[in-house]
Amino acid sequence: MFFDSFSHVSRPKMLCLHPIAHRPFVPSPSRIAPSVSHRAGIGFAVCSSHSNPRILKPNRGYFYDDDDGGSELEEYPPFGDDFDLEELTSNRHSDKKPTNFYSLVPNKRPGSQKPPRKDKVIPAKISSRDLSYISGSTTKPNQIDLSTKEKVEHGKFTLSRFQKLAEELDFDEKWFPLIEYLSTFGLKETHFISIYERHMPCLQINLASARERLDFLIGIGVKHRDIKRILLRQPQILEYTVENNLKSHVSFLLDIGIPQSRIGQIITAAPSLFSYSVELSLKPTIRYLVEEVSIKRSNLSKVIQLSPQILVQRIDNSWTSRFSFLSKELGAPRESIVKMVTKHPQLLHYSIEDGISPRIDFLRSIGMRNSDILKVLTSLTQVLSLSLEDNLKPKYLYLVNDLNNEVKSLTKYPMYLSLSLEQRIRPRHRFLVSLKKAPKGPFPLSSLVPTDASFCQQWAGTTLEKYLAFRQSLLLSDLAKKYERRR
Repeated sequence: MFFDSFSHVSRPKMLCLHPIAHRPFVPSPSRIAPSVSHRAGIGFAVCSSHSNPRILKPNRGYFYDDDDGGSELEEYPPFGDDFDLEELTSNRHSDKKPTNFYSLVPNKRPGSQKPPRKDKVIPAKISSRDLSYISGSTTKPNQIDLSTKEKVEHGKFTLSRFQKLAEELDFDEKWFPLIEYLSTFGLKETHFISIYERHMPCLQINLASARERLDFLIGIGVKHRDIKRILLRQPQILEYTVENNLKSHVSFLLDIGIPQSRIGQIITAAPSLFSYSVELSLKPTIRYLVEEVSIKRSNLSKVIQLSPQILVQRIDNSWTSRFSFLSKELGAPRESIVKMVTKHPQLLHYSIEDGISPRIDFLRSIGMRNSDILKVLTSLTQVLSLSLEDNLKPKYLYLVNDLNNEVKSLTKYPMYLSLSLEQRIRPRHRFLVSLKKAPKGPFPLSSLVPTDASFCQQWAGTTLEKYLAFRQSLLLSDLAKKYERRR
């Protein structure tokens, strides 16, 4: 068993899982050099960035049967100080090309291209033993080998464009084969400048090594379009060797029960996990989740899939501070908090001051007692990720003013707070009113729970097409009113 493999290791009194100077850490044989900003002339070490928990969201049908896109969970997650807010800006590196980097007459690189390389055969199901079949590259160093599809989709990073970069910065001409290859993943001039400033040594990797490592990632399930995102967040991944780093980390994920089909998504969400030692960091994190947080081993895989970045955060500090706050603020018993973390591990990333506390205060302000709030949060912890002004407050006002419900109804139907006001709540209410089938008194929140098809059959007694046409008309009408108000 995976857990038995490190159960004999003595547990440290305090875990420190962030890659900072005083944390014990075993780097891969491929040494990771500090990133240097050449524009500023100052060298500085760059810690691996964390990942955005929005990429792997919980199953939206987890609390109710919702196949109509009517959920607004995790719309505005308020992250804490122990989470890298920079990662929220997925488009921080603009795709717009500065005009001074373009050559009006692009030059072709001399030399002919190799014929497209045949795809590697990847096992249908990957195990730790199968990983050896994925790696390996027959491409010679510094030899360009771009498939026809890649050329058509992305175009070639021409030598003239590279020369423009060389004029602006100290781009070595030896880097051109690597940069031309990486451009097939959608990276542009601005992206290479960012990578250069964050971690210049990764641009010194030879083409064959880079291709072998990216081929390995694609072979285990990372999508071609996500390579760009990974490189912008963790350019050091080009330096991590397949045999001594990538394989061991993928084996670790498989060993803790992550399905092979989700490995690529985990890596895309948390590429910095490759910079953490499996033995000294990742395994102790898993042990802490099981032994200290009390996550059941049967739920461990689900927790990691819901929040991959939990592997690379200061889990001891996050758990202790949030457990202490919820215990004192709501009188929450340990088992309730464990249930919250199991259902929604992103809770460990939310800021107490800016995220958790204001939402609890809001629920109190509308008349909920601590026991009611605890019941809602235990059932639907994702409420803590929703915007107060754009989500929770408008839904509450619609609940009491239009649906004629009391706030206590939320303890029975907390999923109301997770449904879209524009796409689900208002259209269904207005539709039943238009059909004169809305019951007198409080509007039944149970009518908001089933799928559109079930709603039409059970509540409206009409066809799905008629309801969808009504909803579309209502949305267009609301959009027109908003436009008029802005004029």
